[in-house]
Amino acid sequence: MSAVVLVEGGSDRLALEELAARRGRDLRAEGVAVVAMNGITNVGRYLGEYGKGAARIAGLYDAGAEAHLRRRLQRAGFGPASSRADMEALGFFACVADLEDELIRAVGASAVERIMEAEGDLRSFRIMQRQGAGPRPAGGRSGTPPQPCACLQRG
Repeated sequence: MSAVVLVEGGSDRLALEELAARRGRDLRAEGVAVVAMNGITNVGRYLGEYGKGAARIAGLYDAGAEAHLRRRLQRAGFGPASSRADMEALGFFACVADLEDELIRAVGASAVERIMEAEGDLRSFRIMQRQGAGPRPAGGRSGTPPQPCACLQRG
């Protein structure tokens, strides 16, 4: 493995791999591993695991997590990360909306729907689309479904 790209979750990993495939890139053949961290709060562990090896390390993160990531990069010895430009120089790039919105925009809604279908989630997504964008909490932990980004709600 020559490079590791850290992303927050599994949907981010799938979307990034799909985008690479659509651009004719075979990340595995190129020695690039896209690693889902199961949340930005786990980034310290992954920086420790991959940051000391021979692989180049990079990452994508939601802009709202920038302060947390900045502290973790500094703590892990990646050098100063006092600005977004510093973080980009280290290989970590912010998604201003959030990573899912950015990747959905990049690959297109139909590609995302194909991924959902392959993962067995398209039926649940269609139900959620029909429910609309009412004021429900994201994440679905309270028994309500998470909200899809606007580009997929139009369905």
